[in-house]
Amino acid sequence: MINYEKFELENGLRVIFHEDKTTPLAVVNILYDVGARDESEEKTGFAHLFEHLMFGGSKNIENFDAPLQLAGGECNAFTSNDITNYYNTVPAQNLETAFWLESDRMLELAFTPKSLEVQRNVVVEEFKQRYLNQPYGDVWLELRPLIYKEHPYKWPTIGKKIEHIQDAVMEDVKSFFYSFYGPQNAILVVAGNTSLEKVRRLAEKYFGDIPERKRPTRNIPVEPEQNEYREKLIKREVPSNAVYMAFRMGKRASRDYYLGDLTSDILGNGKSSRLYDKLVNQEKKFSTISAYITGAMEDGLLVISGRPNDDISFDAAKESIRNVIDELLSAEIGDKELTKVKNKFKTAKVFGEQSLVNRAMNLAFFEELDMLSEMDQEINKYDSISSVELLDFAKKTFRHENTSTLLIQKSNG
Repeated sequence: MINYEKFELENGLRVIFHEDKTTPLAVVNILYDVGARDESEEKTGFAHLFEHLMFGGSKNIENFDAPLQLAGGECNAFTSNDITNYYNTVPAQNLETAFWLESDRMLELAFTPKSLEVQRNVVVEEFKQRYLNQPYGDVWLELRPLIYKEHPYKWPTIGKKIEHIQDAVMEDVKSFFYSFYGPQNAILVVAGNTSLEKVRRLAEKYFGDIPERKRPTRNIPVEPEQNEYREKLIKREVPSNAVYMAFRMGKRASRDYYLGDLTSDILGNGKSSRLYDKLVNQEKKFSTISAYITGAMEDGLLVISGRPNDDISFDAAKESIRNVIDELLSAEIGDKELTKVKNKFKTAKVFGEQSLVNRAMNLAFFEELDMLSEMDQEINKYDSISSVELLDFAKKTFRHENTSTLLIQKSNG
């Protein structure tokens, strides 16, 4: 069980404290309720751009990294379609340094032309290297708009097109910051070898005077139910052909998440999973294949991805995947197989919670989901799933008309 205390400042900043006296460290984690889904379709990639801009200097601190490193700390961040998260690890006695740094960039960024130019170039280069010039790098640039027609999940976190970042101007940047980076739109988690009293004092000292900012009303269009099979073939200079099959499922806070997690593990997590054992080990049709879920805060996905061997056509590859799915749909999953995947989750959860950073991030994320009180019930939720319930989920999810397939054909150059 992860113990925590929670309080809120007058400006709306939610603060969660988790004490751990067994470590000499402290973690300061700030989750902002903003991701790629909050962007305009004409100006995408801004949430990810801000992940970089927040390290480019704030109102009173020219360089974020230098003071943190002098205090013996380190930091990092990530952006998703749903959230942006920043985390700092410091020796517990230097906790105040992290408060000072994080509060100053929440108050106001430097907004210098140099910082914007530097970070914009970094993101543009990342777009090119990871998404445009990397084998299979543009999978999500192609797959997302095939699946989502209305919802902003139809573009990846990096953005819809590189020009949106290249054309970003200071006015756009300031508008995005003051819309989403205020205390009322953030969750601060402090974890480690310190006290609630100290956390309260530092939170008031450094964050208490930051003014609350009114954020735009989130008005995200609902994605209509998919009632048609979709498929797209693209040719790329890749080592081998690839198949991606995506199935829409429920959001992270729903029962679907747990059902989808176990189902994807049974199908494609590890070399003993059904897809891998059948199509790689036995039939030798694929060189590799796996299944996973996205865990999105709104409608998520269960994805099967694999690379068929050169002598296997796309039609044969799709049929072989479908055959394994049909086997799953034909009978309830046995107790032994179901227990195995549940135990995998339990093991992963135990190991994950050994990390102080993971505990801090999980506290912030479950608060964002409005599920903080249920965080310690995850194992029970998995344990309560029956083979009958999994079969019902599979029948609902793996419908032909709920399938979007992206085929990547190896170019002959």
